[in-house]
Amino acid sequence: MLSLQCYALALLLTLTTPTAVPLQLRSTPSLTTAQLLAISPGSSTCAGAPYPSECRTAAQAVPFISASFSSYDLTSPAEMAAVVGTMAFESGDFKYDINYYPGNPGQGTRNMQSAAFNLLYASSIPALSSSLQAITAGATSASSLSTTQQNDVRGLLTANETYDFGSGAWFLTSQCTESVRGGLQNGSEEGWEEYITGCIGTTVTSDRMAYWQMAMQAFGASA
Repeated sequence: MLSLQCYALALLLTLTTPTAVPLQLRSTPSLTTAQLLAISPGSSTCAGAPYPSECRTAAQAVPFISASFSSYDLTSPAEMAAVVGTMAFESGDFKYDINYYPGNPGQGTRNMQSAAFNLLYASSIPALSSSLQAITAGATSASSLSTTQQNDVRGLLTANETYDFGSGAWFLTSQCTESVRGGLQNGSEEGWEEYITGCIGTTVTSDRMAYWQMAMQAFGASA
């Protein structure tokens, strides 16, 4: 009788005790096509894109951007908004991943990074190690590379959509200080401006801010 009671108790505990969710099955940060279209309405189509091979629609971009959030452990909605807003602005609604205006050598990816940052980014990706070595011969400064070499480094990144769309998350998590990230996480305009001027190193404009504001709304991060 005792053994039967013990069995019943064990069965009850099995049925009522919450089961821990394995880490790999927990939900990861993601972006929906609807959200991206709200941020970047111009990404609904590639019709008429100046460089069709570079253009990606929102539906095409979303899986790679979402994957980058997971890869770089980006979970703050306000930080994700800053990254996506920047990429949408810099890439002309994902129509470009190469800098044509003014045409700086080596500048590109969806984050439209300089050649110096693209060299750092490519160097951080183990799968590109041998290809990068073949291009740079181990050089660690973009200024020591020729225009062709700088463009070839960029080409390693833009040829792979995971790397191409992952540049924004990589940049924020590897190149911005904790202070800048904290300012973004607070969701304040001042925090975002510091990210633009103090980390990216460019100026705040009304057009750039408009993308950030739309992204903040899309991610539900607006105050």
